[in-house]
Amino acid sequence: MFAAASVPAHAETEQLNAQLSVVSPGSFYKVEDLHFGTIVSSNVAGTVTIAPNGTRTSTGGVTLWGNDHHPAQFAGMKPTAANRPVRMRVGSNSITLTGPGAPMTVGLFRGNTNPATALTTTPRNYQVQQTTNGAFALFVGATLNVNANQAPGTYSGTWTLTLDYQ
Repeated sequence: MFAAASVPAHAETEQLNAQLSVVSPGSFYKVEDLHFGTIVSSNVAGTVTIAPNGTRTSTGGVTLWGNDHHPAQFAGMKPTAANRPVRMRVGSNSITLTGPGAPMTVGLFRGNTNPATALTTTPRNYQVQQTTNGAFALFVGATLNVNANQAPGTYSGTWTLTLDYQ
């Protein structure tokens, strides 16, 4: 004879977020912040770079951990005809991230633009890939300079991106 044991049912509930960005002519919205993800520092300084396509690389003594990184994402729509350039500039060529340890700097902001040159405080015309009505998604990555023996913890800073439609 075979005896069967019953297993109690188990259920869990998770809460999720949903979001939507609605664009209109002349609009520009932040969809997601730039996030360098989780890293492990060592006794050798290094860098972490997030490319506009989301690729993350490191140099020096920085070890990449997990997959929780992403470029900044913006949604916008040109107020004029499609295929016109967008004039872009950052508020500063580098920013400082602060946290429990020594500050770290971020620079070399790059978008999924043509040309693929770094965004600077000097306004410059860029082409962004867009739909026929002028709507576009803009992704911006950057390079983080990590100090040797960087203290663990969360670091943050702010930066600005300005778009002038032509």
